[in-house]
Amino acid sequence: MTARLTSRSSAPVRQSSVRAHNLALVLHTVANSTDRLSRAGVAAVTGLTRATVSALVDDLVAGGLLTELDPPPRTGAGRPAVGLALSAAGPAGLGCEINVDYLAACVVDLTGSVRQRFVEHADQRRSDAAGSLEALGRLAARARLAAEADGLIVAGAALAVPGLVAGDGLVRVAPNLGWQDVNAPALLRAVPELADLPISVDNEANLAALGELLVAGGDPTFLSAGGRPTFLYVSGEVGIGAGLVLDGELYRGVRGWSGEIGHVTVYPDGRPCRCGARGCLEQYAGQEALTGDEPLAAAALGIALAAVVNLLDVPVIVLGGAYAPLFAELRAGIEEELTRRVLTSGLAPVALRPAALGADAAMRGAADTVIRAVRDDPAAWLRR
Repeated sequence: MTARLTSRSSAPVRQSSVRAHNLALVLHTVANSTDRLSRAGVAAVTGLTRATVSALVDDLVAGGLLTELDPPPRTGAGRPAVGLALSAAGPAGLGCEINVDYLAACVVDLTGSVRQRFVEHADQRRSDAAGSLEALGRLAARARLAAEADGLIVAGAALAVPGLVAGDGLVRVAPNLGWQDVNAPALLRAVPELADLPISVDNEANLAALGELLVAGGDPTFLSAGGRPTFLYVSGEVGIGAGLVLDGELYRGVRGWSGEIGHVTVYPDGRPCRCGARGCLEQYAGQEALTGDEPLAAAALGIALAAVVNLLDVPVIVLGGAYAPLFAELRAGIEEELTRRVLTSGLAPVALRPAALGADAAMRGAADTVIRAVRDDPAAWLRR
C-alpha cells in the first residue's frame, strides 16, 4: 500500500530552506544577545554545530550583516574569543513620513542607529498627493544619498501616512490630507533616486507603535501575562491615530484599518468633523484643537481611552506625536477620566507613558520595518 502525503509538514525540506532558516537563527541570536557572543557561544545557544555556525557567520560577515569585534584583553591561558555584533556598515532602512504639516525622512542602520534625518515643515493640505509625494521623494533621496556616502546600502523604503492603507500600499483615504485612492509607492518611485527600491506603505500610528515596541518593549510594565509587550500607542497630530500591540504583535484588523481612534465619538452632539460625524475625538484633542485648551483635550482623550481599556484591557497607553512634549500637562486630566470610567481602575490602574521616540516614532518605525525584513530573511539579502 502506498501512503499519500496529505499535509505540508510532510513535504521535503530543501537544503536552501534549511540554510535560510539557520542564517536567520544565527543573526537573531547575535542581535538579541546582551553579550558579545562568539561563534562558539552562538553554537551553544542555537544547538547548531560549531562548523555550521562558523560557515554561516562567514556568510553574514561577508554580506555586511555581522561584524567581528576585537577580543577583550587576554587574562588567562588560551586565545580570547572574537565577539560578534550587528554591522553598522551594511544594509539600512529608509523611513519616510508625510503628515498634514511636515515631511520627514530618516535612514536607520542594522543596529537601530539613526544615521540621517531630514524634516521639512510645510502645510500639505495646500498640495495634491502627487506634489506632496514628489517633495517627500526629493527629501528621501537626500537622506539616501547621504547614507550611501557614509558607506551604507539602503535596502528599501517604508512610508508612514495618516490614513487607511490597503495591503498593496494604496492609500484608500487620508481625510486630513484630502487623499483618496492614492498609489503612494508609484508616485515615490517616480523620483529617480528611489526608482530601484522596494517601497511599502502603512498607517503612521501603526509604524509609530512598531518603533516604540523596538525601544520600549522591554519595560516590564509593558508586558502581558504571557510575558510579551502589550500597549496602545496614540499619535497626536492634526488627526489622531492609534496602534495596538498585543503580545508583541501589531494588531491591524481584518482589512488593516484598525486604530482610527480620532473618529471615536466623545461628545455625540459636539463639533462637526471632516469625516461627516459630530463630536469626534480629533475635534477636541487633535493638534489644531489642542493649542490653548489642554484640559478639554485631556478629558476627551480620557473618555476615548477609557472605552479602549474597558474593551481590550491594555495595561499601558503611550502618548506620542504632539502629546509627548505635553505629557505633563495632559496626564492628570486623562488619568482622572480613566479612574472614573474604567471598570477595573481600582484593581489595575492603566500606566500612561510619553513616547520614547517622540515625534520621530513613525518614520523610525517605518525604517525599522525594512531592517526587520533583512533580519528575518538574511538569505534574501545575501542573494541580492
